[in-house]
Amino acid sequence: MANFVRILLRFDVKFSLKVVINKQKNKVIFVEANSDFVDVLISFLTLPLGAAVRVLKKHYGDKEAPVFGSLTSLYNGLANLDNSHFWTEGCKEVLLNPMGSFAEECRKLKLDISDTQPTEYFTCEHPNCGRAWFTSVYYDTAICYCGRPMTRKAVGITKEFAPAVFTINTASFIISDDLQIFPNSTDLIQTLINLGIANMDVGELRTVTFGFNEIMDLLMVSLLSRTPLSDLILYKRHVTYVDGLARLKFEPGISFKGKVKEATSNSNEMIILKFMVQKSTNKLLFARAGEDFLDFLCSLLAIPFGAVRYLLVGKTCLKAIDNLYVSIVDHVDDNHLATPAMKNRLMKAKLPHGYISENQILPLTGESFPYTYDTSPDLQKFSSVKFVKGQGKYIRGPTMYNITDDLTVTPFCMASMFLALKEQNIPLSDVQELELEIRLEEVM
Repeated sequence: MANFVRILLRFDVKFSLKVVINKQKNKVIFVEANSDFVDVLISFLTLPLGAAVRVLKKHYGDKEAPVFGSLTSLYNGLANLDNSHFWTEGCKEVLLNPMGSFAEECRKLKLDISDTQPTEYFTCEHPNCGRAWFTSVYYDTAICYCGRPMTRKAVGITKEFAPAVFTINTASFIISDDLQIFPNSTDLIQTLINLGIANMDVGELRTVTFGFNEIMDLLMVSLLSRTPLSDLILYKRHVTYVDGLARLKFEPGISFKGKVKEATSNSNEMIILKFMVQKSTNKLLFARAGEDFLDFLCSLLAIPFGAVRYLLVGKTCLKAIDNLYVSIVDHVDDNHLATPAMKNRLMKAKLPHGYISENQILPLTGESFPYTYDTSPDLQKFSSVKFVKGQGKYIRGPTMYNITDDLTVTPFCMASMFLALKEQNIPLSDVQELELEIRLEEVM
C-alpha cells in the first residue's frame, strides 16, 4: 500500500526551472535548477539498462515506447521465454525488473522514476530453521541450507539516509542543453564560456515547470538526442523515427576497438558461440548458444548507464548520458556531493548483489550482500545465499538457443531453422557453421 501511495504522489511533484533561451537560434542555452532536480538527472546514470526499457514501455506503452536497438530486442526476447527456461520464476522476475545499486538512495529522491519496490529480505520458510540468519533479497529464488525455499519475510532495520541524495540539498546548478552540470557557485564567466555564450543580448529568460511526465520525456530524449532540453522545452523533435517508433540513432564513426579500459584488457574469460553464415553473401543468419552465453546476456540488463559509459570510456552514442557522467567526474566537486564516497560510487558503479553472471566477461563487480540486522535478541547479521545453481545463474540447461543479429532470443528449433532458410530461399549448401571465441574485445 505504501508503495502504491508513493507512485500516486509522484504525479504531484513539480520542479520549477529557470531557462535561458537563445532567441535567434531557438535553442536552450542553459537551465538553472536546485539539487532536487539535479539529483533526478544524476539518477539516470544509476538506472539499469533493463529498467530503462521497462519504465519507458510502462509509461509510453508498447506502441509508442522508444526502441533501443538490440537492448529492446533482448529484453522482449527474455520476457517472451517461458518460465520453464529459468531456474525459478524469481530469476526471470529479477532480470526483467533489475534493481540498481542506488535503489535505496533513489527512493529518497523527490521523484524516483526507477519504479522499484522497496528492498525486502527473505529467510527460510520454516520459523524454527537453525539457519534462519541466512537471507536472500529475492523471494523463492534461493534455497536455504536445510533445503527449504526462502520465502518468509525477514524483519530488519532499514538503513536511514541523509536528506541529501546525490548532491547537497542547499546547492543550485547550471545545466547545459546537452546535460552538462555545473555548480552555480563556480566562476560565472568561465561557466558562460563553457556554455558557448558570447552575446548576452540574445538570451531570453523563461520559467518552466517539469512534472513526472516531463521527466519521463527527458529520460527518453536524453537517450536519443544531443540536445534533450531544447527538444523537450521548445518542442523540437530531433529524434529518429523508423516505422513510427523512436529509435536510438548511432553516431557515425564510433569505433570501440582499443577504447575499453586498459586495466580490463587482460581478461581471460571466454564463451564459445556458433554462428550460421550464408557463404555466398557472408551474411550472419543467426547464432546458437547454450545457457552459459544466455546467462551473460541476461546480466547485461542489470548494467547501469553510468557503468556503460565507464566501460566504453565515452565511446557511446548516448552523448547526453556521457555528459552527465563527465559532469560528476570533472565539474561537480566533492563539496557539492552528498557524501565523500559519492563521486567514486557513481563513476565506478557496481551491479547489485546477485546479478553478476557466472560467465561474466565484462570487468564488472557486484556489491557485497547488504548488511541489515535481525530484531531478535541474537542480533545476528544476515549474509548471502546464492541462487539455486549459483550466483548469476539464470537459465536452465543443457539447452540451445537461437540468437539473431539484434539479440532476439528464442529456444533453438531445428524445424524452425529449416523453415526460415526456405522462406529466404537459402539452400543448405550455402550455409556454413562457424565457431567463435567470445572474449572482452568481441563483447565491447
